[in-house]
Amino acid sequence: MTTSAGVEAAAPSRATRPFAPFEWMVAFRYLRARNAQKSISVIAGFSFLGIVLGVAALIVVMSVMNGFRHDLMEKMIGLNGHMFLQGIETPLTDYDAVAERVSKVPGVTLALPLVEGQAFATTQYGSSGALVRGIKQQDLERLPGVAGHITQGALDGFDTGAGLAVGAKLAEHLGLRVGDKVTIIAPHGAETPFGVTPRMKSYPVSAIFQIGMSTFDNTFIFMPLAEAQTFFNLDGQANVIEVYVANPDDMDAMRRAIEPAQQRPMIDTDWRQLNRSFFDVLAVESNVMFAILTLIMLVAALNIISGLIMLVQDKARAIAVLRTMGATRGAVMRIFLITGATIGVVGTGVGLILGLVVAYNVEPIRRFLSWLTGQNLFPSEFYFLSQLPSRVEPTDVLAVGLLSLFLSIAATIYPSWRAAKLDPVEALRYE
Repeated sequence: MTTSAGVEAAAPSRATRPFAPFEWMVAFRYLRARNAQKSISVIAGFSFLGIVLGVAALIVVMSVMNGFRHDLMEKMIGLNGHMFLQGIETPLTDYDAVAERVSKVPGVTLALPLVEGQAFATTQYGSSGALVRGIKQQDLERLPGVAGHITQGALDGFDTGAGLAVGAKLAEHLGLRVGDKVTIIAPHGAETPFGVTPRMKSYPVSAIFQIGMSTFDNTFIFMPLAEAQTFFNLDGQANVIEVYVANPDDMDAMRRAIEPAQQRPMIDTDWRQLNRSFFDVLAVESNVMFAILTLIMLVAALNIISGLIMLVQDKARAIAVLRTMGATRGAVMRIFLITGATIGVVGTGVGLILGLVVAYNVEPIRRFLSWLTGQNLFPSEFYFLSQLPSRVEPTDVLAVGLLSLFLSIAATIYPSWRAAKLDPVEALRYE
């Protein structure tokens, strides 16, 4: 009797163990396109491509979203601290003692007093609003967001030289270089019979720093603590004590440990309260993108179902011959299960490789596309960061891979079951 492709194999024994070599051989033959099976091959190809693109897109998007969250948290928290202690009832004149006690709490890496105020910076080339922070040199050199990011000048003699450290974007806007002078204007100055007059003073620029986050590089000016106290009429006082901890995700426990060390009434605020809405939006966007891109893999899985159903219809006579030669229903089911699962497994593997290659090279790819199109595809003034971040998390890669495999294998169950339930007598009537 003449049979369809794939049944030329030796007759299987009824005692053949599951996933025997003949089942793999027949399954792989069914994956090859014959002249009469071009439509099935096209559907299998689109299924494979859909899984590859779905897995790769998910890995790239999740890596970029993770990179955004990590870099934004590192830069925002690295410059702003994890916890903020502000004095109440009495001015914060004992800031050194409080900072020393808090810095000795296990888990606290740095506690530094600050004087902070809004000001207006101006030069002959331009002017801009600025956030001026008074800080000691030893604290500025240990500040995670600034240490190691000085692009011009140095912090040597910062406390005694009355010089300023200016953000790179702000310095560029004002046309400043190290040694140039910038005039700082504070809205609240000396009181006169005619009202409060603005306070104005010129300072030399001793250092220029670049954090990599445009909001900070375009806004921040660091001033010696003693000079800032004088400039903002806060002699002997500090506005806030910023606290940095080793584990910023465990702020509740750190808050309970820090409160006894304060030994005075204070208002405690942590980074979650100040940036909760921002990071919540990032989390929602990440979840929504995951759900949307999962649909790509779901569509590919549906294509696997339709392709296998068509393959079962096409191979009905071959299935009948296999059954009459001794193949069990389980063997037939496993043959089609292998056929469909192969598409999913190989597609998942290729997608993982492609996704990881792109995720680890997002920024070079972005620069190449910007050069190719002549457009700035990642303007820092809109996205806060100076380059496109990417952070590959092994747990995300594992989750995407398992999800893809689950959808691919689940899609093969119904067509495989349908092939196994096919009646040999009825199947032999197929033309």
